[in-house]
Amino acid sequence: MAENHATATDKQVPYSTGDSKITETTIAEMRELAARYPVGRSALLPMLHLVQSVEGRVTPEGIEACADVLGLTGAEVSAVATFYTMYKRRPVGDYHVGVCTNTLCAVMGGDLIFERLKSHLDVGNDETTEDGKITLEHLECNAACDYAPVMMVNWEFFDDMTPESATQLVDDLREGTEVKSPRGATICTWKEAERVLAGFPDGRADEGPTGGKATLAGLRLARERNWTAPNGSHGGGGAAAEQTVSPEAASGPRPEDQPGKESGTGSPATPDSRKED
Repeated sequence: MAENHATATDKQVPYSTGDSKITETTIAEMRELAARYPVGRSALLPMLHLVQSVEGRVTPEGIEACADVLGLTGAEVSAVATFYTMYKRRPVGDYHVGVCTNTLCAVMGGDLIFERLKSHLDVGNDETTEDGKITLEHLECNAACDYAPVMMVNWEFFDDMTPESATQLVDDLREGTEVKSPRGATICTWKEAERVLAGFPDGRADEGPTGGKATLAGLRLARERNWTAPNGSHGGGGAAAEQTVSPEAASGPRPEDQPGKESGTGSPATPDSRKED
């Protein structure tokens, strides 16, 4: 899949500085995204991903283009672009490598992996190698704690990593070796991944498994032991609730379990009426 879907005949939009890759084709795709929503401004998030798929980051021209298409101010678009960490204001390399350094991954080796990669690549956090191949960033919780420590390359998971496997991974990426996530997906470039996030599928959504062994451990155990979910309705009440919920839980939270709420008349308790532990 080509990274730049513009053609040689595309003209640059008026708010381009000349270096921008945003063309009339890009603007047409922005309008296509806006048309997918009842309220056009709901398309801002995918539109910013589209900007990154073209520019490699969120540029001033990209902000201006989004604002123009959606009828927003540049300040409104900038507020969104600077709020979410997936939107980058500095150029990103061909491969964005994220190392989870949140609590579980950190104690399982994430901090060691991150330090090894900084030294191996000779970059700091959120910096890009001189060859433009790798941008390194520490991430906060990839929601894959059952595979800690984990990394991501262009938002694809790499599980149960070590400093050694991490350095081999970035070396393979820099050398142009085809790399696959342990979950099956072939790693594409940053710009290609951003185009998919913008809402333009690359036809590979079903590539690889949807859940690994550790993720599915609970389901596997339930099947082995013939466990089933309680046979109750979402409406609650009745015999089903009595069979699956203890009397204490069914009665709801006690006033003393809720800060600021006391039993009795409903009036706020005075200091004299509270017992010290």
